[in-house]
Amino acid sequence: MSVMNVRRHHISGVAIAAVTALGLGTLSACSSDSAAVGNTEKFDVVASFYPMAFLAERIGGDHVKVTSLTEPGQEPHDLEVSAQQRAQIEESDAALYLKGLQPAVDEAVSQSGAKTKIDAATLTKLEDHGSLEDSHEHEGEEAHSEEEEEHALDPHVWLDPVKYAEIAKGVGAAFEKADPDHAADYKKNTDALVKKLDGLNTQFADGLKDTKTKVFFTNHAAFGYLAERYGLTMEAIAGLDPESEPSPARIKELQQEAKADGVTTVFYETLVSDKTAKTLADDAGLKTDVLDPLEGITDKSKGDDYFSVMEANLTALKTALGAK
Repeated sequence: MSVMNVRRHHISGVAIAAVTALGLGTLSACSSDSAAVGNTEKFDVVASFYPMAFLAERIGGDHVKVTSLTEPGQEPHDLEVSAQQRAQIEESDAALYLKGLQPAVDEAVSQSGAKTKIDAATLTKLEDHGSLEDSHEHEGEEAHSEEEEEHALDPHVWLDPVKYAEIAKGVGAAFEKADPDHAADYKKNTDALVKKLDGLNTQFADGLKDTKTKVFFTNHAAFGYLAERYGLTMEAIAGLDPESEPSPARIKELQQEAKADGVTTVFYETLVSDKTAKTLADDAGLKTDVLDPLEGITDKSKGDDYFSVMEANLTALKTALGAK
């Protein structure tokens, strides 16, 4: 059974609107005003999108000012970097991003003179979770370019608490080096965050170790690392845009898998239409629920920060998989 069924550059199609660090209480100090970036008494960090901004704020504490490049209502994968945002990056003390997720950010950071450039993708090991490039080929679509092939590695590492903790350690070390006056606090904050992520990993491992089924269906093929970490199998539905419906052949295939593997639930995300998930669920007699890829926090999120939303995801998975 293939874990990934979506071509990489179409993963962006589902529920990534409304990505922002600004919706978080813990990130309430964030600003998108370029005048506030650089030239402040704090360590100014420009973060590419929510999971990076969350790390920066938790590790930096009172010493940092975090600005997220991804505004509410924007899909992080498709973000276009404005001239104003390029200036923000240029003036920052550090740019924190995840190479491979947002090509425009990758380019802007590489061309900038930012004092410290922190690529989260270098702080852990990214993996190819299967046929990202050749499954469910779009009708009439041209052969993929070499550039697209380069993005076959799955960037959704923050959904695995262990990998996210690895990134946190790397970010903390980078902050300590770039702003040595506050290194002790960065180290303390990083250790506290890693400890909390270790606890979250234990919650997931314990909660999902004994379940009736190990297979779950989702619109967005974002959960490959999470599935691999906890011995689960993710099946993505369509790999088309958020409003598209899976093909009759794919519906039939998933109906058969649902019966064979005891699948009870089709997961969708709060920020896009649940039409695709409900199409499959209705045809296969399955339930629907939310599994949040945590690319942003909005008022529709089942929690107000990374940890609370991940705990909501765990609760949803335990219910869907029949945890004992």
